Amino acid sequence: MAEALLFAASEPLSEEALKASLPERANIKGIIAELQTIYEKRGVNLVLVAEKWQFRTAPDLAFLLRKEKPEQKKLSRAAIETLAIIAYHQPVTRAEVEDIRGVMLSKGTLDTLMEVGWIKIRGRKRTPGRPVTYGTTEAFLVHFGLENISHLPGMDELKAAGFLEAIPPSGLDIPSPSDQLAADEDPYEGPEEGELATGGADPFIPGSSAE
Repeated sequence: MAEALLFAASEPLSEEALKASLPERANIKGIIAELQTIYEKRGVNLVLVAEKWQFRTAPDLAFLLRKEKPEQKKLSRAAIETLAIIAYHQPVTRAEVEDIRGVMLSKGTLDTLMEVGWIKIRGRKRTPGRPVTYGTTEAFLVHFGLENISHLPGMDELKAAGFLEAIPPSGLDIPSPSDQLAADEDPYEGPEEGELATGGADPFIPGSSAE
């Protein structure tokens, strides 16, 4: 039954969702462990993404399902940098993103990342003006195949992948992001007038001058 539920689901399922559909007193963790064992050497594996379970093509067979197609839109460098900063430094405000990047941030960049569904407004910081804080979404975790936000690549993995120099600058550290509210962060209860207004150039459009 659990196998059927997981195969039929269009989105990853939590243990609670499985428990609600299975007979009372079903050993959910034991069932999942058994399914993982059964499928670990098959063409699909049962994997944990965003703290939920989903059948996915085995990594060594992914090439069979790859489809080449024209890419209509592409994230700008500003959007990619902004996404990385939000992922690693969350909860983070727009001003903090600008401070880390060292350049003003176009509102259109944040809008684009929110439209893609990879970032969200998660709270308000207890500082003057109570600026909103940003963080990543469950869709971000699912897209990048992460169990939770703490599974973002660390310094050694980033160096091995060529994203950092072999000898990084002195003092460089990889933050430890959290999807829990910070000590100086309140839950988000809705926008204040004008704070979510769109603006700035569209970072998807080549040649856009906004950062």
